[in-house]
Amino acid sequence: MKVKNSAEGQSSIHLDIPRIQKKNETIIPPTTIFEPQTSAHRRDGRSGNSVSPAPPAVPAPEKKLTLFALRLAVLEKAATGLGALGFIWATVVLLGGFAIALEKTDFWFVTIILVIEGARIFSRSHELEWQHQSTWSIADAGVSSFRALRSSSRALVESVKNVLSPVSSAMGKQSQHSREISETTDAKNIREQKKKTKHTRIWTPSEVSILPYGGWVFLSRNISKILYWLQLLSAIACVVLSLMKLIKHNYGEVAKGDPDKRNRKGALILFYALALAEALVFLTEKVYWEWNIVICKLLEGVNKECNLGASGMISTRRFFYDSYSRCLNGSIFDGLGMDMVTFAMDLLRSNSPDEQLIGARILHRFSRTEQFSGDTLQKIGTSLPVIERLVEMLNWKQPQEEEIRLAAAEIVSKLAGKKQNSLRVAGIPGAMETISSLLQTNRSPSSTADAIGEKKIIFDHEDYGYWTFNNLGLLILKKLARDHDNCGKIGNTRGLLSKIIDFTHADERILKDSTVTTSQVLTVKRSLQVMKMLASTTGTTGKILRRDLSERVFTISNIRDILRYGEERPELQKLGIQILNSLAQDDDATERIGGTGGVVKELIKIFFQQGVLNDQRDVRIVAGEALAMLAFESKSNCHRILKLNVVERLLEALEIPLLHVNAGRILRNLCTYSGPESFNQLRGVTAAAPTVLKAIFSSEGKLQEVMVGLAAHAFKFMTAEESTSLFERTGFREAELACALVEILRSYRNPHIKVPRMRRFAIELAIWMMRENSINVRRFRDLGMEEELEGVLDTTSELESFNIFSGTIGLSRHSTTIQSLVETALMLLKNRFEQPIGY
Repeated sequence: MKVKNSAEGQSSIHLDIPRIQKKNETIIPPTTIFEPQTSAHRRDGRSGNSVSPAPPAVPAPEKKLTLFALRLAVLEKAATGLGALGFIWATVVLLGGFAIALEKTDFWFVTIILVIEGARIFSRSHELEWQHQSTWSIADAGVSSFRALRSSSRALVESVKNVLSPVSSAMGKQSQHSREISETTDAKNIREQKKKTKHTRIWTPSEVSILPYGGWVFLSRNISKILYWLQLLSAIACVVLSLMKLIKHNYGEVAKGDPDKRNRKGALILFYALALAEALVFLTEKVYWEWNIVICKLLEGVNKECNLGASGMISTRRFFYDSYSRCLNGSIFDGLGMDMVTFAMDLLRSNSPDEQLIGARILHRFSRTEQFSGDTLQKIGTSLPVIERLVEMLNWKQPQEEEIRLAAAEIVSKLAGKKQNSLRVAGIPGAMETISSLLQTNRSPSSTADAIGEKKIIFDHEDYGYWTFNNLGLLILKKLARDHDNCGKIGNTRGLLSKIIDFTHADERILKDSTVTTSQVLTVKRSLQVMKMLASTTGTTGKILRRDLSERVFTISNIRDILRYGEERPELQKLGIQILNSLAQDDDATERIGGTGGVVKELIKIFFQQGVLNDQRDVRIVAGEALAMLAFESKSNCHRILKLNVVERLLEALEIPLLHVNAGRILRNLCTYSGPESFNQLRGVTAAAPTVLKAIFSSEGKLQEVMVGLAAHAFKFMTAEESTSLFERTGFREAELACALVEILRSYRNPHIKVPRMRRFAIELAIWMMRENSINVRRFRDLGMEEELEGVLDTTSELESFNIFSGTIGLSRHSTTIQSLVETALMLLKNRFEQPIGY
């Protein structure tokens, strides 16, 4: 921290202060309530102004599809243009002008070509419409190709064999079984999805039979195949007929002087050439189509690059058809503006369950893929209707909608990780209630049906992923709770706090049994994390939340069980203790914690636990901090701690680097707040005087602050003779201690954010020394104590007025102001200055 003095003598405290620390000092986690937490030490180590570096630009895989669609559209429009020109030429010039003069073969050739070309153009204009429908249910051949024909013909041959031969029937069954085993995951997923699809009041287009008694031929999902092959056969027929006439040149004889037949040959050649060119362009388009789709497997490649999985092939096909349709129906460049994320967002807002599922799958995959996640979440976050739809999906509770709900929950959890997006999510009306619906167990609700007659939903589906939704709901709340305002919304949502607390329940089996599922333990952990963030909220909102949490009868008892049985899960113990630490900022909560049987005992057990692993060291530190907090300004809790006869063990802990800071805090609070009735129990604290003095002289920072504060209160249990004997016995002189205290005030001429009580404790100890021994007055006077005290008056700030802090907000103001302490010390210096002194 850099401290700058203004012209008026006021000080400004900058937050980039390096922590004073010696090599042998134990590192204490910075997130403690005994000093203020600024914006530089936000939750989870995130700085509000930190900007993650932008990932390198990655070309979107779907650009290959939009470019492919553009090239196909160029060929298709060229073929259509040539076909239209040939059609007009034939109808206006040939059939209109030469119909009587044409030879019989030419007349029928032209007519047949026009008919089949008309059929092809008609088929082409409607093929994409049917192909769109085919993408919803056809998993093996969503894009019409030769593969579809081969698979269909094989099925037809097998059916004939089964009818004609029992042996071949048996062989067919075996081969059918082999094919079933080798089916792609895509097809299996689609069939499973269809099985789970709920009954609706509308038809599924792909399953509609266009004509009654038409069988599979007239199912709408097969129409695109028929239209495809109709076009292909028409183009081939057109090529054959046109070539026949162009090669033979048999257009009939033209008599001299017959003006009706004079231009017939040229007109026919032009027509056949146009028909041939149009058919060849169309066939070129189909060859290009089949080369990319079948041989190069463009769709499969793009699907793999997009990381959409086997079930994503339908999404990729649908995207391609939409892009191709845009290129055909409008400008050939319209399809280039499409991207997979925007396409998925449009589908998500659809009213069709199939389209919603496809959109949810795409966004889910893209939001979890590292190279696409940033761009995807940015686009979703800037579209409020999409966020509202995702939040709405969190409340879809039908088993058939489980996959969509799961995808929406994971996307929202990703969105909530960004502060701006989390504000948008929480700002949606009813969003917290919707998120709360994720925290649902498989127990049936006991409430009756709604008064308007709607059927209540009973969660009894045995395969429904309750634990997964619970974890996702808690994860969303955890990310939302990083914002202060969102914490208030969580607390105000009816029934949400009770659900969160219920998930913190963990009995002995869950905590000790290694066979317990990871989901159950993760649920407990995330619920504790959410509670910790709520309990550590600052300001008025934090006070209300801490009161509400502590008033729930299961809050403290659930944490006690975690402390009692969670030895093998120290991360849960640490979270539970941190919650107690935050709740103890409220006086009533402090008494509730202390009054809950076994909590103080378990904290002491953890604090003094020996032979622990490295991951349990932090648990001991936070346990000591919690004990210090419970003993702070609580006479009843001080008595509860003293009843456990821990004073000697605390004195021993002063020698342990891991524990000495919090052991000193606990002892100081016991000496300060236990009352006169505990005098005899605390007299033994004076035995730690050598350790305390050694730490004051040799340490810096937090440890020095704690030891100076302990000395100021523990030394009061000694008489003047005992204090003199103490200094003689330990080898330290009072003059050296006086010099050390003056040096502390000189070093901290401005309040330090990491040790806000350093100057206060130094003045308190100096006052005790001057009152115990008048000789110390002259010593302090000669060392320049008066000048340093006056400097303290000029630089005093609110930072030094509080015992504990909630963020940057001070809690529990000191009963004696630092100005009053300085005035007392100055008065002692002046009143006793003239008394004789000897060294």
